[in-house]
Amino acid sequence: MKLARSSFYYKPQSETGEQLETEANLMDKIEAICLEFPGYGYRRVTKQLAHDHLIVNHKKVLRLMRESDLLCRIKRKKVKTTNSQHGFPRHPNLIKGKTISRLNQVWLADITYIRIRTGFVYLAAILDAYSRKVIGYAVSRTLETTLTLEALRMAIAHRRPISGVIHHSDQGDFLISMSRSGSPYENAMMESFFKTLKYEEVYLYEYETYAEVRERIPYFIEAVYNQKRLHSGIGYRSPEDYETWLLDQPVIREFGQTLLTSSVQH
Repeated sequence: MKLARSSFYYKPQSETGEQLETEANLMDKIEAICLEFPGYGYRRVTKQLAHDHLIVNHKKVLRLMRESDLLCRIKRKKVKTTNSQHGFPRHPNLIKGKTISRLNQVWLADITYIRIRTGFVYLAAILDAYSRKVIGYAVSRTLETTLTLEALRMAIAHRRPISGVIHHSDQGDFLISMSRSGSPYENAMMESFFKTLKYEEVYLYEYETYAEVRERIPYFIEAVYNQKRLHSGIGYRSPEDYETWLLDQPVIREFGQTLLTSSVQH
């Protein structure tokens, strides 16, 4: 068959004990990341390993996660929380095609539901579109106006922005902007945040009472989402880490008072 003699004598090399131990340690680290961030796919897990000073090929991470059934596949039925058949004023979409280049330029706002044993609880949240940081939120048993106002007041108190901020939602000093009816992709960052909240907190914890929601939601937003969770849109940093990084940039330092809140600067 015109094969080299060495081909007949070739024996595949088995993995050494040291290699197996190394892979087992890597698997332990991957499992720990997936336990803390259940919604992470293999790309974010690979980036988190890099943040932890462990450089691994993303294809290997994908293989190990697939073998251990760690690839998340959570799907839940959606409940409609936006009423498009209202008589309130409708505002034009001011952010369509707009380049977002700084903090406190565009704030994204939306409402979602959280299912509990006796019904629903509602969460209003405001996101800074530049850093993806949640800067205001509120929880309520009802969809009254006070819910969104409480979230907005929290954002204003934390950021103290200059005039001209665009407040964009699904439907003063603020310029009001709205997506078109039935166009959730125009507020895609908020949809992404709510998806993360549901997949990595709500669906796993399975709240039973209103008190549990009020206790767990602030923890997830402030201690997990803002402080730890990596976001691909800001270079696989957490929002808090990204805003801290911005402070080290010369232009941001010069004009930091208008772009960042004093709480972030200190």
